[in-house]
Amino acid sequence: MSLKKGYVAVILFLMYVPILLVIIYSFNAGRLSSTWSGFSLRWYGELFRDRSMWSALWNSVILAVAASFLAGVIGTLGAVGTQGDLGICARTLEHLSILPIMIPEIILGMVLLAFFSLLAFPRGMVTLVIAHTCFCIPYVYMVVKARLAGLDKSYVEAAKDLGAAPRQAFFDITLPLILPAVVSGMLIAFAMSFDDVIVSVFVTGPNTNTLPIRIFSQIKTGVTPKTNALCTLLFVATILLCLISAAVGKPRHGQNKEIIGDLK
Repeated sequence: MSLKKGYVAVILFLMYVPILLVIIYSFNAGRLSSTWSGFSLRWYGELFRDRSMWSALWNSVILAVAASFLAGVIGTLGAVGTQGDLGICARTLEHLSILPIMIPEIILGMVLLAFFSLLAFPRGMVTLVIAHTCFCIPYVYMVVKARLAGLDKSYVEAAKDLGAAPRQAFFDITLPLILPAVVSGMLIAFAMSFDDVIVSVFVTGPNTNTLPIRIFSQIKTGVTPKTNALCTLLFVATILLCLISAAVGKPRHGQNKEIIGDLK
């Protein structure tokens, strides 16, 4: 085995063995996650009977869907608006747009908390959606920007030559071509919003609980295999989202020609 392959094997081992242990101990009959007491589905049953856990999960799903949708709209419009060489202003906006994912999350959470406190804005689901949208926008923006960089401008120019207005050219040509990138960026934003805990702790309200915050609070009092069972289900859901994102992100063969043909 070469040094390169050995290095990759060590990295994969360190990454996935802990996840594998979490999955295995989710079927542990005993309460302690460090001691194997036999195979059992007991903790999955207790997980499905825990209403507060599912309420937190529902809040996280609503939050992630809202944040990823808003990030998809704003990020796509920002990427389309700053494509090409538009001068120093556009380049400055481009660099500023990715700041939320470059600065530490704890700093971002403190800034958002100070902002909402300054406005005397009540914290809850609305503040969570605003905060998550802020750090989700760059993911959509960068994915769509990369797709626009590889897009042949002749398609849009051909549409305009055929009499299409700029708005029609965008909805009939540009948007269908970048739609896989938009969906992929939104799926990434969904995943990032769904598992965020640091920013959420700062901007959540007393009556709004998300799944990551609830799991974090349970860790303080001791982790049971019920948490392992939940982590296993979330891991499976994440794998499915990654597979969907990879499938959707691939443009269909001949898609560009179909769009131009439909316009003609």
